[in-house]
Amino acid sequence: MATSLTPTAKDGPKRPVGTLYRGREGMWSWVAHRISGVAIFFFLFVHVLDTATVRISPEAYDAVIGQYKNPVMGVGELGLVGAVVFHALNGIRIILVDFWSKGTQHQRKLFWGVVVLFTLMMVPFAIRHLTFVFGH
Repeated sequence: MATSLTPTAKDGPKRPVGTLYRGREGMWSWVAHRISGVAIFFFLFVHVLDTATVRISPEAYDAVIGQYKNPVMGVGELGLVGAVVFHALNGIRIILVDFWSKGTQHQRKLFWGVVVLFTLMMVPFAIRHLTFVFGH
């Protein structure tokens, strides 16, 4: 099947007609949404398992929770919060693209809005959280 080419910008590079993303914001948003969703799922799975140890014995639970009190897990917590915040904000963007009549026209702006809000939310949290992780 032959693929016709169309310019992406005035006299700019050409891309095949019918492709949706080709490395643009929408594709990276899709990839990051899937990765953050899988990371959150695995966290919840481990969280259920480690919380279930309390049924085995309180001492086993305390031992498992004690393993989490180190700087590596503190940085992991930062990553988890980042995944949840991005996934939530990007989910709102997806809802707007799907259900707002002009959502597809503004999807690129919505993506950059997610990036700005994510940054505004995560930078103060990261500073405060990492101060506790490495300060105590």
